[in-house]
Amino acid sequence: MGHNQDDAERASVAEQGQDRAVAPGSRPAKQLRFSTNGIPATNRVELWEHHNAKALIPLDIRTIDEEPLEAREVSLGYGSLRFGGVTGSAQVVERSERFIRRNPTDAIAVFFTLRGEALFYHRDGHEIVRPGQAIICDADRPFMRGFSKGLKEMVLTIPREEYLELSAGQPLLKPRIIDFSQGAASNQQMRALAGLVSSTLSGQPGNRPCPEGSALDLLQILVSGGSRETGAGYLAAAHAHIEDHLCDPELGTAKIAAAIGISERHLSRIFLEAGEPSGSYIRERRLELARGILTDPARQSVPVGAVALQVGFASQSYFTRAFKSHYGITPLASRREALWGT
Repeated sequence: MGHNQDDAERASVAEQGQDRAVAPGSRPAKQLRFSTNGIPATNRVELWEHHNAKALIPLDIRTIDEEPLEAREVSLGYGSLRFGGVTGSAQVVERSERFIRRNPTDAIAVFFTLRGEALFYHRDGHEIVRPGQAIICDADRPFMRGFSKGLKEMVLTIPREEYLELSAGQPLLKPRIIDFSQGAASNQQMRALAGLVSSTLSGQPGNRPCPEGSALDLLQILVSGGSRETGAGYLAAAHAHIEDHLCDPELGTAKIAAAIGISERHLSRIFLEAGEPSGSYIRERRLELARGILTDPARQSVPVGAVALQVGFASQSYFTRAFKSHYGITPLASRREALWGT
């Protein structure tokens, strides 16, 4: 690679090896960024391959038309796990048997499709992975992925050795497609994992201070079929379901437990072990959402009663009591204080 290419890469890959600050108890994240902006068109594919080999998975990449490659990626390394967010123009990525022999990765990859269909060819056939679906595959088993209209996706990689521990020694012989979009077909553990990857990449882990541990807990449920107990994984899935249905006034333990595949008693025990009953957690999240609406200047005309109904409270009077008990101030007074300082 010549000096011009080296200069282009240094200009495009930002914060190499830089630690990102994280919450206490979790390991610092190694962050890498890449963009083809400013790179000569003839060098883009080579540098894109070079970056992916360092950040996520080595790939043999080629474009499918004569348009210059457009690509962006941010990746984070938490311990042995790699989190990635990828956007790109039309391209084909491949790991053939010959390429794998030269570039073994010993990793399992989870690709979350956000935009653009992906054709996934493997030894046993091919799949079409649509937005809202994730595919789990062994990156050292040959595959080819095609993005005829470009892509936007998230990626999570885990060392094969750790995957085998989670799956009780069962290897991943064929790719698995799992829905994570909101809807009846959605797998709540995979939806929670997608949410975790997204919030980790955006720097907003929420109530999950250790992305590595939470991701492993969720993966353990997914790969073991729920046969191996992991309270943290079910708790993360429950939190994800609550966020999706927070404004449903009928949301409760029964609906949450049914959605994530455990009994109500089991769910209640998991929440109590985490330090807060499920009902209290739901109420607190609704109050936080309500406070955000009340203090938003763009929504100051929304009546307090309407806000209560929007966030899932059955009545304005109960909402007002709960709000004052939690924040020490009425909803209306909170709005006045935030908007007018009175």
